[in-house]
Amino acid sequence: MTAFANTTTKQPTSNVSTNHDDTKAKTITDISYQFDFARFYEHLVDVSLSFTAVSDAPQLWLPAWIPGSYLMREFARNITAVHYQVVEAPTADSDKQPATYRAQKIDKNTWQLPAVQAGQTVIVEYEVYCYDLSVRTAYVDQQRLYGNFTSLALAVEGQEQSPVHVSLIVPETFFADKESSKVLLACGLDTTHLQIDQQQKGRQQANRQHIYKLQAANYHELIDYPFEIAEQEKFDFIIHDNEHQTLHHSFYLSGKQNANLGRLQQDITQICQTYVDWLGDAPFDDYTFMTFASGQDYGGLEHINSTSLITPRNDLPSTNEPKLPSTDYQRFLGLCSHEYFHSWWVKTVRPDVMIDVDLRREAFTPLLWVFEGFTSYIDDFMLQASGVIDKANYLRLLAEQINRYYQTPGRGNQSVAESSFDAWIKLYRTDENTGNAGISYYNKGALVALCLDLILLKNSDSRYRLFDVVKAFYTQAKQNDSKRIGISSADMGSVIEQFMPLAEWEDFERRYVNGVEELPIEALLVANGVKIQANTKETADKHVPWGMRCNETPAGLKVNRVMRDSIAAKAGISAHDVVIAIDGIKADTKQLTALVNKAHPVECYLFRRDELMCVQVQPETTNKVKQRDETTSMTGAVPPHKVSLRLAKGDKTLENDNEQLKGEAGWETWLNVMKR
Repeated sequence: MTAFANTTTKQPTSNVSTNHDDTKAKTITDISYQFDFARFYEHLVDVSLSFTAVSDAPQLWLPAWIPGSYLMREFARNITAVHYQVVEAPTADSDKQPATYRAQKIDKNTWQLPAVQAGQTVIVEYEVYCYDLSVRTAYVDQQRLYGNFTSLALAVEGQEQSPVHVSLIVPETFFADKESSKVLLACGLDTTHLQIDQQQKGRQQANRQHIYKLQAANYHELIDYPFEIAEQEKFDFIIHDNEHQTLHHSFYLSGKQNANLGRLQQDITQICQTYVDWLGDAPFDDYTFMTFASGQDYGGLEHINSTSLITPRNDLPSTNEPKLPSTDYQRFLGLCSHEYFHSWWVKTVRPDVMIDVDLRREAFTPLLWVFEGFTSYIDDFMLQASGVIDKANYLRLLAEQINRYYQTPGRGNQSVAESSFDAWIKLYRTDENTGNAGISYYNKGALVALCLDLILLKNSDSRYRLFDVVKAFYTQAKQNDSKRIGISSADMGSVIEQFMPLAEWEDFERRYVNGVEELPIEALLVANGVKIQANTKETADKHVPWGMRCNETPAGLKVNRVMRDSIAAKAGISAHDVVIAIDGIKADTKQLTALVNKAHPVECYLFRRDELMCVQVQPETTNKVKQRDETTSMTGAVPPHKVSLRLAKGDKTLENDNEQLKGEAGWETWLNVMKR
């Protein structure tokens, strides 16, 4: 091999010793991985794992889930057969190749190497199929090489704390038809880039490879650093903490897009600086945003000093992006804000069961509403606190959360704590009954956080709020030796009682966290100078006629979901039915909407599976609809009206000037957190 170039993107910060006296210890303990992307066109990665065994018949395992996404994703299903060799010390009279063994699989994500004895050096080889575009797994093709090591790197049982060395080997053919200067490695780890020519057996010409070298303190650190190699746009920016220390940030953007990078840099910088201004400092020295622009895909996942994002390209800022970000662009900025805050509020302060977690088994906790819910409240809040959006747009985003909550009847059946605990079997496995049976701990958690924030403000005469609770936990984490803490439900009470009477918190927790009482959203917002308007023309009846969600297909109206106790449910219409005729006319959306207010019984023909059925639909009478609207509160009506929010400033409907001044003072205190 002949080295042509050697460039280092960052100075290594690993604790791995390079002293020659440690060579023997390193031979015993260090673990090395090579990930070869030569078969990228088949979406395959060839992996070579080298280590020295510390026990007989060592075992290798792969995580079944990735931190931050609470579903058993069974990454091991993408690994083909695992083979290994025991490397003997060479002798002068022998050049015999070591025998190759096939590893024995002993459960769904564990392999055993029976032929290996303690002290022997082992080389393990296997391939991984990588064709999942999500931020949770790995994706390899001729455009991008992306991966989470939870999907790629087998761990050695009992040696997870050993230092890890990684080589990402990329063939020159991957660079074909690309602007080579824009082919970058995005990763939160320090990296070294080598270009080498490797002579292939039987070939006269050399095959150039690019090798990116990484190192991590141990396996658990390694799997918290996703990587991407692709043609990417990049910009850097600096954030300052309260001690005037500089925090370097990098933003990588891949995929087909035409984003206004200058505008994006300006807005992201404002948002990140606002977080650090609030919290004082950061649990990282540098931070990396990794973003892939696609057609419709959307999502993000937090990591120790980075985040991996995927976004519709239309959500990125356009070349003529207005001063007030478009609705689509606001969604992307909210995603960035959400994942960035997770560096403090999940990676540093986290549920207690996530501290020394076994990634082969579920980690049940009732506190995901705290971590994802608080974050889902604070992410949009900080867009307006940073000045990137105005207060009117923030209230629009908040109204969307409220409408989503009101339009989920399952909120009366499942508490937000139960939603957290059951994330492993429910949230990521939605079906036609999801909306009837439960609630999202993201959605309701955000509104519980809103209510708690406003109650803290009220009870403390505006001295304390939710942001003080978060900062108190973060301060505890910084004082810990590991610079992180795990918290329980009891810990929530012990910290919150510093800012409000414990009895009041316990009552709040009983009613709104562990219970299913309606959140006092309306009363709390009104008390803080926010007007709530119900749009009676945009009711759920209009968009969900008869209480069923459906879409037009060539065969008829395909029913996707049916609300409990709705007109459709009482008639016997079910999810997956195909309604073909209503009142003797071919069914379509327009006809169905026109029949919503009809009082007479309606005859529907439908297919359930391949069987033709006829059902009688009895719509509500006009008087019943009117009576329901007059006697049922907005939050209790099923289906409810949509709501919109606006500030009380200049509101002519307020009874007197004192009430108006009080209302304005309420929202000023609530929304201007950075001015306190």
